[in-house]
Amino acid sequence: MSTSNTEVTATYQEVYQQSIQNPEDFWRNEAEKIAWYEFPKQILSQNTHGYAQWYEGGMLNTSYLALDYHIENGRAEQLALIYDSPASGVKMQYTFRELRDEVARLAGVLKSMGVEKGDRVVIYMPMMPQAAMAMLACARLGAIHSVVFGGFAPHELAVRIDDAQPKVLLSASCGIEFDKVIPYKPLLDKAVAQAEHKPTAILFFERETYPQSIEGEDLYKDWASAVAQAQPVDPVPVESTHPLYIIYTSGTTGKPKGIVRDNGGHAVAMRFSMDKIYGAKPGEVFWAASDVGWVVGHSYIVYSPLISGCTTVLFEGKPIRTPDAGTFWRMIEEHKVSVMFTAPTAIRAIRKEDAEGELIKKYDISSLRTLFVAGERCDPATLEWSLEKLKIPVIDHWWQTESGWAMLANPAGIELKEIKIGSSALPVPGYQVEVLDPMGNVLGPNEEGAIAIKLPLPPGTLCTLWQNNERFVDAYLKRYEGYYLAGDGGYRDEDNYFYIMGRIDDVINVSGHRLSTGEMEEIVAGHKAVAECAVIGIADSLKGQVPVGLIVLKNESKDMSEEALEKDLVHLIREKIGAVACFKRISIVERLPKTRSGKILRKVMRHIADGEDFQTPSTIDDPAILDEIQDRLKVRKIGEANL
Repeated sequence: MSTSNTEVTATYQEVYQQSIQNPEDFWRNEAEKIAWYEFPKQILSQNTHGYAQWYEGGMLNTSYLALDYHIENGRAEQLALIYDSPASGVKMQYTFRELRDEVARLAGVLKSMGVEKGDRVVIYMPMMPQAAMAMLACARLGAIHSVVFGGFAPHELAVRIDDAQPKVLLSASCGIEFDKVIPYKPLLDKAVAQAEHKPTAILFFERETYPQSIEGEDLYKDWASAVAQAQPVDPVPVESTHPLYIIYTSGTTGKPKGIVRDNGGHAVAMRFSMDKIYGAKPGEVFWAASDVGWVVGHSYIVYSPLISGCTTVLFEGKPIRTPDAGTFWRMIEEHKVSVMFTAPTAIRAIRKEDAEGELIKKYDISSLRTLFVAGERCDPATLEWSLEKLKIPVIDHWWQTESGWAMLANPAGIELKEIKIGSSALPVPGYQVEVLDPMGNVLGPNEEGAIAIKLPLPPGTLCTLWQNNERFVDAYLKRYEGYYLAGDGGYRDEDNYFYIMGRIDDVINVSGHRLSTGEMEEIVAGHKAVAECAVIGIADSLKGQVPVGLIVLKNESKDMSEEALEKDLVHLIREKIGAVACFKRISIVERLPKTRSGKILRKVMRHIADGEDFQTPSTIDDPAILDEIQDRLKVRKIGEANL
C-alpha cells in the first residue's frame, strides 16, 4: 500500500490559492496521505455529463482506512469509539482492534446473507454503536449503505427502499427520544408492506431497553446470534469511484434525492477536513453531536474521525432533559473532548434553559479547544453567548448534504482567522465560492445574490443522484453554466468573508423591495427576551409579501406580553432596516417546527400562514407542532383571511 505524510506549513491564503490554481496537484498531494491498494492513475477527469471525477483507477477500502490501517500502525489499543447514552443509561467503549473485530464479524453476517460488492443495504437504526458498525461493515464488503433516520414514518422508509432497492435491512427494536420509547418493528413491517421492492432479510438488534420478539418470522434475523456465529471478513478492494453510500435529502418534487458519495474522493476529503478545518489530530477526541441518519453523522461521527485516527463520540441523548442543560458539558469533561461540532439549535436550547451558563461552571471543559456549529445559520446572539460563556473559538461554518463537508469555514487546522459574527467565514480550500446575480454575473462585495461554486467541485462532494443523472444536472448544474448551485443566498464582504442569509426562496419581495428574512432574524434574535425566532414572508394583496416573526421566549422572559415585544421588535427592524421592511406582526409560540437535524421549517410555516396546501416533511421532529403553529397564527389573525 502507498501512503505518505509529508506536511508543509502554509498560510490559509497560500493553501487556498494552491487548491484553486492547481487542483490536480493539490488533491494528488492529499491523496498520498491515505493508504491505497492501487494509487489512482488519473487524479482529475470528467464523467459522461462533464462533471468532475476524482481518482480514477485507484483501489482502496474505506473500512480498512478507518480501522485496520490504524491497527497496523500502532493504534490498536487506542479508543476508536466512545458510546454514551443518557437516553438508555448505557456507556461503552471500543478500541480500534475491538471495533474492527465487531465490524469484520458483522460484515461476515452480511456476506452470509448474500450481500456483495455493489449491493445496497438500508440501515434504519437509533444512535447506538451497531449503527456505526453497520456502515463500516457495508464499506468493508463494497456494499452501498443508505442510512435512514430511525423512527422515520413507514411511507418515507418505503420510498427509500423502493429507490435504493436494498438486498438487506438492518434495524433495532427501538429508539429513545427523551423518556419516550419508539418501537421500530411496527414501522418496519408497514414500510416493507408498502414498498414494491422486498428485501430478502431484516437483521434485527434486540435492545435491552425494549425487547421485541421476532421468533417465527422468516424475514427477521437475530443480530446477536448471527454475529456470534459469523466468520470475520477482510476488506474488499473497490474502485475509488465506487459508491460508498446513498443519503437522501429533501427534493422540491416531494421525492427525496439520493445523494451518491464515492469511496476515494470521500476518504481524501474526510482526512483533509479533519486536519485542516477542524484541527483535530490523531489520538484526540472529536465529538459531533448529531445523528448517523444525517450527513454530519456520516462524515463526522463515523468516517472522518476514524480515518484520521481520532477517537469519535457517539451520543444518544439531547442537549437538554437528558437529564438537563449541562449534558454537553458533562460529556466534554468525562471524555476529554478536544473539538466539538453541533447545531446552533442545540446551543439555543441550552441557552434557553441556562441563560447565565451556570451549568457550564459545574464541569471542567478545559479540554475543549474549539466548538464548530453548522446545520443552519448561527444567529449572532447565539454565537456571542457561546463565545462569552465558553471562552474558546466558536466557528460557524456552512455545508450541505450534497457537499459532504464544509464549503465555508474558519480553517482552525491551517490558520485560525478572525471570527466575524454572522459570517460562515472563508471559502474552504477546493471551493471557489461566488455570489451570482440572476444572469450568472459575479457580484462584488456586499451585493446579495445566489451562492454558487465554480466547477470542478473538490473530492468528497456528491457524484450524482442515485440512478438519476438527469435530475442531478437539472437540480444543481443547469441554472448557471460552469457552476454548482447551492440554493442559498448571501453576500461576501471586502475580506471575502461570506454571509449565508438562508435559502434563495427565503428572500421576500415587499412592494418591489427584495429583503432577506435572515437579516431580520438576526435583528430579532438580538432582543434580550428572544430565545429563538423565525421570520417568514406571507402573502399580502397590497405589498406582495410582508414579514411576520414567530418568537420563542427565554424562560426568564415568559411574562413579557406579545404586544410589548411586538412594539420593541417593530422599532428595532425599523431602526436597522427601515420602514420599507414593513415588519409589523409577531406571534409568540412555544416552539418552532424543525427537522430532526435542527433546521427550522420556514417554508412550511409560510404555507400555513398563506392557507396553502403543504406536505409535512418526512424529516420533521414533531408533526404536532404544525397544528400549534396554525392555531397560534389564527389567534393572532396572521394570514387569517387565507386560512
